[in-house]
Formats: sequence, C-alpha cells, structure tokens
Amino acid sequence: MTPTEEGLAFHARAREALAWLDEAAEGARQSRAVPRGHLRVTAPVDLGMDVLPELVVRFRALHPQITVELVLTDAPIDLAAHRVDLALRATVEDLPDMGYRASTVARFRIGLYASPGYLKAHTGGPDTPAELAEHALVVAREFAGAAHLKLTDRRGRGSEVVARPVIRASDYASVLRIAAAGGGIAPVPDFVAANSIVSGAVQRVLPEWHVSEGTLYAITLGGHDAPARVRVFREFARERLEAWGRLST
Repeated sequence: MTPTEEGLAFHARAREALAWLDEAAEGARQSRAVPRGHLRVTAPVDLGMDVLPELVVRFRALHPQITVELVLTDAPIDLAAHRVDLALRATVEDLPDMGYRASTVARFRIGLYASPGYLKAHTGGPDTPAELAEHALVVAREFAGAAHLKLTDRRGRGSEVVARPVIRASDYASVLRIAAAGGGIAPVPDFVAANSIVSGAVQRVLPEWHVSEGTLYAITLGGHDAPARVRVFREFARERLEAWGRLST
C-alpha cells in the first residue's frame, strides 16, 4: 500500500499534534512538581492590608520564579471562573460547603487592642471585662447595635459585656488603624494585629481574655493535587501566620 499525498500530509500534522500534546503533558507534570509560574490569590481586605504585603514579599524572596497577583475582596468568588489558584477565608463559624478543597492555615483569636496613648489617657485601660462598658469601643460592622462581647479567659471562664461602640468600620484593618490612632479599644484578629504589636502602635488589652476564636482556611480547586506554586504558598502562609499569631498574644 502506498499513502496518498493527503495521507502523508495528515500523518505529518498528526505527528506534530502528538508532539505538542506530549510537551503540554510534560509541562503540566512539571507544574505539579516545580514551584513556578503565576499565582493568583484572593483574600479579605483585612489580610490584604495588614498581613499579605509582608508575607508575599518574603515568599517571593524564597521563590522568585513565582509571580503573585492579589485579588482583595470580602465577597466569595468562583475560583474557576476568576482563575484564582487559592482563596484565604477566615471565619468564626463552620466553613460553608462551596464545592472546593479547604485546608486549615491558622487558628486565630479575636483579642482586644488599643494604642498606648489611649491606655495612658484612661489610667492604663480596663482591669476586668466589666470595665469595658466604660471605654470607647471601636468595632467592625459585624457587631450590630450595642456590642455584646462574650469574652473567654484562658481557663475557659466566660464574661459577657454590653457596650455601645463609638466608631464602626467595614473591616478589621480599618478598626485596627482607628484603635492605633487612639480611637478606643478594638476587637481584632491576632494575626491582623501582629505587626502593629511589634511596631508598638497598639497593645493588648485584657490579655487573659479573648472575644472569640476562628479558623483561617486556604481554599483551592485541587487540594493536595494543586500545582506546586499553590502548595508551597499555602505551607509558607501557614508557617508565617502561626508565628505572627504568637506575637500578638
């Protein structure tokens, strides 16, 4: 049998297509083994303003072959539709079922923080949870109406305080900045407050007590099968946030 001219042309094109397919498959295998490429991360505004800038710079110092794009929003987004590799989401409740893979990055506590200037002007601040009602309170908008703060100490004892906030803000990053400016005492997640603690902008108030506890999750499409760039970022974030959480306690 002798192939026709059309048959020879088809064979050449098919062989070329198979070579491209093999190259694409090899590229996909390498992306799962070698951390490189473009990483698209979405996170709440709080993390994006007070945590992620330093974290991303440190990450890229270790992995300069990875470029990073941050999408900051408090609204849930479809990872596949927006081509997002990883979403960081914090919650004090159970994570809703979104059809994606979620893994724990860090546990956190919402503690109370205020500026040194505010505490000095108010005789050092409250000594007991009940005294919070006598102080200016700065809160995120999730505290509607009068703020019912249910505090728990390190031994598991509880104390409920009702206080009317003097300033509200849409996110914890803004709440922290208002507290650092001397606006009052603010409940803020510990990893959001960590850098401000180190700089001396704020101090912990009633360090034996916290308002609530929560979990920061990393949400991905692939879970353990995610590309290497996603896996190394997730592990790096876990290590750094755990260290920062210890700074704010």
